[in-house]
Amino acid sequence: MIPLKLYLVRAVYDWALANGFTPHLVVDAARPGVQVPAGYARDGKVVLNVSPRAVAQFELDEHGVRFSARFGGRPAAVAAPLAALRAVYARENGQGVTFPEGEEQASPPEPSPSGPVPRKGPVLKRIK
Repeated sequence: MIPLKLYLVRAVYDWALANGFTPHLVVDAARPGVQVPAGYARDGKVVLNVSPRAVAQFELDEHGVRFSARFGGRPAAVAAPLAALRAVYARENGQGVTFPEGEEQASPPEPSPSGPVPRKGPVLKRIK
């Protein structure tokens, strides 16, 4: 199954570009598989300008994001698995989507063959 997170990141990215904004990604630099130049992370996270003017060979798929960019004038390859993405937003107004840490481990409950799946939270009941 294709992760919903991929569609949300792509939607905000496309929305930002369509409105003339600059899309940015927040990446958890400590996650396995993250490849960013050393020294650009703060508090374990790195903010990446992913506008077409700032990057080349931009790819976003169910495995993550990959592109090349310049950091301090030096070219570098950047890669981050989808699980490492913490937010996507427009720089100009801050609108976007954030993702909680560890959401990749959460999965919907499996349906029980003996009955309905118990639900969390309030339940509406019809009263006659």
